[in-house]
Amino acid sequence: MELQQFQQHILQGIPNELPQIKVYEPTINHAPKRKEILNSEEKKLAIQNALRYFDAKHHAVLAKEFAEELKTYGRIYMYRFRPDYKIYARPIMDYPHQSIQAAAIMHMLSNNLDYAVAQHPHELITYGGNGAVFQNWAQYLLTMQYLATMTDEQTLVLYSGHPMGLFPSHKDAPRVVVTNGMMIPNYSKPDDWEKFNALGVTQYGQMTAGSFMYIGPQGIVHGTCITVMNAARKVSKSEEDRIGKLFVTCGLGGMSGAQPKAAKIAGLVSITAEINPKAVHTRHSQGWVDEVYDNLDALIPRVKEAQAKKEAVSIAYQGNVVDLWERIVKEGMKVDVGSDQTSLHNPWAGGYYPAGLSLEQSNDMMANNPTQFKEEVQKTLVRHANAVNTLTSQGMYFFDYGNAFLLEAGRAGADIYKTEKPIKGGHVGATFRYNSYVQDILGPMCFDYGFGPFRWVCTSANENDLRKTDEIALKVLEEIYKTAPQEIKPQLQDNIVWIRDAMKNNLVVGSQARILYADSEGRVKIAEAINKAIAAKEISSPVVLGRDHHDVSGTDSPYRETSNIYDGSKYTADMAVQNFVGDAFRGATWISLHNGGGVGWGEVINGGFGMVLDGSADCDRRLKSMLFWDVNNGIARRAWARNKEANFAIKREMERTPNLKVTIANLVDETILNNLF
Repeated sequence: MELQQFQQHILQGIPNELPQIKVYEPTINHAPKRKEILNSEEKKLAIQNALRYFDAKHHAVLAKEFAEELKTYGRIYMYRFRPDYKIYARPIMDYPHQSIQAAAIMHMLSNNLDYAVAQHPHELITYGGNGAVFQNWAQYLLTMQYLATMTDEQTLVLYSGHPMGLFPSHKDAPRVVVTNGMMIPNYSKPDDWEKFNALGVTQYGQMTAGSFMYIGPQGIVHGTCITVMNAARKVSKSEEDRIGKLFVTCGLGGMSGAQPKAAKIAGLVSITAEINPKAVHTRHSQGWVDEVYDNLDALIPRVKEAQAKKEAVSIAYQGNVVDLWERIVKEGMKVDVGSDQTSLHNPWAGGYYPAGLSLEQSNDMMANNPTQFKEEVQKTLVRHANAVNTLTSQGMYFFDYGNAFLLEAGRAGADIYKTEKPIKGGHVGATFRYNSYVQDILGPMCFDYGFGPFRWVCTSANENDLRKTDEIALKVLEEIYKTAPQEIKPQLQDNIVWIRDAMKNNLVVGSQARILYADSEGRVKIAEAINKAIAAKEISSPVVLGRDHHDVSGTDSPYRETSNIYDGSKYTADMAVQNFVGDAFRGATWISLHNGGGVGWGEVINGGFGMVLDGSADCDRRLKSMLFWDVNNGIARRAWARNKEANFAIKREMERTPNLKVTIANLVDETILNNLF
């Protein structure tokens, strides 16, 4: 499609005349059918809600069509309105716009729906089985039209994918404010999501899906690499001994697909199970998986060979992970590190599949017999946990990847608790047998020191611009390293190695994006240097700054990001909300607040941002204010929770920043507390 036609389609928004019905494309990876949860009156309400986007003259036709979609797929996606043009992160100037900031947001939003990036692109789902950019195609069309026509004195408000509209604003205000799934607390159970999403009034934005900040699997590769590398170090005598260790896990979706790539970078042998052949094909075709097996009799000898040779290789098993684990136990194989990254935040709607059933049989049961499907999933989780327990008793180090594996296994009755009787079936007060990766690795090593997944995207879509930003980041980190305290030198060194090899490792999928872990000093200095390079025209177009919400401050999640908070406040969500609000008035270009994320609906609150660097002095002012807050808000909270590393980091920051004055926790001699009760 010619550029002019593309721009006209964007500016048109929802067309006045109905486009032709789209042919369902079976080769595309589609979302599974959602279970039927609405009664007859609620189904009418769902259709009435969907028809709000269209002129009354189309209601008779669309009502029947949407009723059929609701019956067939469990949701109204409005497939007819899916655009004919290819959606991907185009060069920023290709988007019609009156605000360059809004054009940058269109660039980011489009990347989330790129076929090479999105898990279920026709259902507008980026990753995690239900992490949606929008609920339906009308929302997409209307949002793109609003972004194309808005000015720097307007703000677009998005309610769970629905563009509420453009409101008068000012240049320092965010251009877009996003909320996803912000439910009244008593309505945040899994079935509440099913019901209200089917009604078309809320959506699950995951972390970076509904906030337009997803950068493909690279976004998680770096954190996964750090995690897996340090997990392997826990069972290794030296760096040389670490090479060739065996890592077994599951999941090749939008987030979990990073695991084989990260494991190979870390020098490990990895097996990643995945039941969906389309997901396996995607990762193999992208080079993120080296070899694919669908037969355990062939897989096991190949893995043993790779172990013997200390060969860094990523292997996918196309099949059910429980079959893999149980075969490994039967073979008596030594597994060094184990985990799981299936979408167990979404266990009853495609996030995890039971053993003994094909993918097609599972999807049919999921939609038509959800009670039995739940029973089969829970039986499989118990078997899964039993195999893991056997292997950990033989020396395997297992960590929970914050995907709710331990939570759901516990609810299924698996033996995964330290305590004999967990409180409330795995909720408040439960102590799991295995720590999360945040408790053991990322929390004390990274988050408490302020290091987290800082990322940027070159909106020119030009690889040369990305290469220049890599050079800038490397130079900044090497300079910081010279005078850094010993406590943070290992983090800096790992990231120096990462960014130095970034182009060589071919990490880009979709937009020209990069990620590394940095603290507030690193983030501010890298952003400042990139902004100057844009002003000097060394970089050809604006650069978008962002992060995963999986970070120092962005997320309150008791089973993942804040699982190493031990003062009882890990079940509170003040930090994420304060982060979202504070970013808004310190200069973020857009902000987002979500219920739900990698650990599940009702289990986490996420705050996120995006910031457009345009080379201006005003941008320099805003980035210094916002990035400083975005990190140090979380360090302060972690220090107040008595985390030793965070206490060090915030005291160091107060010495460097006179205007920062944080309440410091006084530590109590535990002998005073003994025998009080």
